[in-house]
Amino acid sequence: MKTLNEKLALLKARMDGGEKITIAILGLGSVGCYLLDYLVSLGDPQLKVVVVGRNREKLQKDVNIIRTAACIRHQLRSEVEIVADCDFTDVASITDVLARTKPDFIVNSSRLFAGLKYGTISWSNLRAYGIWSPLSVQLGKNIMEAYEQAGCNAISINTSYSDAVIPWLKSAGMDYFDFGSGNLNHLIPRMKFHVAEKFGIDNWNEIDITLVASHFHDVVISKEGHTEGVDLLLSVKYEGKVLEINPAELFAQCSIAMPTDQKRNMMNASSNFDIICAVLSAIREGTRKKIHSPGVGGYIGGYPFIIDGSDGRIRGGFAPEFPLDKMIQVNRKSIYLDGIEDVRDGTLFYTDELISKVERRFNVRIPKEVPLADSVQVADLLIEQIIKPQI
Repeated sequence: MKTLNEKLALLKARMDGGEKITIAILGLGSVGCYLLDYLVSLGDPQLKVVVVGRNREKLQKDVNIIRTAACIRHQLRSEVEIVADCDFTDVASITDVLARTKPDFIVNSSRLFAGLKYGTISWSNLRAYGIWSPLSVQLGKNIMEAYEQAGCNAISINTSYSDAVIPWLKSAGMDYFDFGSGNLNHLIPRMKFHVAEKFGIDNWNEIDITLVASHFHDVVISKEGHTEGVDLLLSVKYEGKVLEINPAELFAQCSIAMPTDQKRNMMNASSNFDIICAVLSAIREGTRKKIHSPGVGGYIGGYPFIIDGSDGRIRGGFAPEFPLDKMIQVNRKSIYLDGIEDVRDGTLFYTDELISKVERRFNVRIPKEVPLADSVQVADLLIEQIIKPQI
């Protein structure tokens, strides 16, 4: 597996040479559809978007409406290709698609158990989301196995619980996704809304927020406006100057009304879009772009990350506001509250607290340790004994 910086250099060479840049969206559910719409709306003739899935009829319908709407807006300049009959449970099937399409980016927006937001079950019962990690890792594991077999050098983005999934793959010695989407990208705009109002700032884009936390704090701050007693790492700046603001006040203002249905996936799709655009813009404009990504670098939790094209090269690295070791420590405290004690040596460890909660609420005993090789069996247990009885 090439390093992220090696992949970025390959992409820059292709872009500088005027070659088409191919973005493969693996799974065209609500996240994939929103993402396709956003990408097509760029009106970028250098981009080609390949949508990959199982059902050609469904894919064709979704692509047709997105292309038609973009044409109405006079934005349709990117090519869109459909690749059907790809089974994400079959590594060979995915390998064939990656080998044929040779993408520059891949976005995994597939789900093992589609049509359900797992948090609707786990938050009210467990106040934790990490229980679903074995489900989240399944298709991502298959995709990265295919990625390796196809000799793929695409910049890869995962959409499902990357805080633990990406470190799990890395710790097992596998190829792993470069970035995860979601989480902190959902919180930071809420913070910007309050900062802009408090300080009379008109341009939200000039508010520079750096935040370190895992998926748990995305949820608890968004829903309840507090950090459950964990001191997160936070920096708020405007025009390069630090703004003095009480973190507790800021977090409290993040609890704003949002829909709970599939419309929420606008945020996850936007997070994917933000990562792709940050890379493209850093290369084209020679600028530095900051993103926030769960699982980046194969580390547990969520981190601020810089894509830097400012000196004629292109490379990535963690944002300098906080030392990496402190970011790791905070993320481990954060994700512990989500039910994840550790991820190491290819094994995910649930917290004792989560195991007890699951047994009390669902009368199901989940194992303390889940080796990646056993994750299929644990995923089946979660589906059959917890998810299906609830729905």
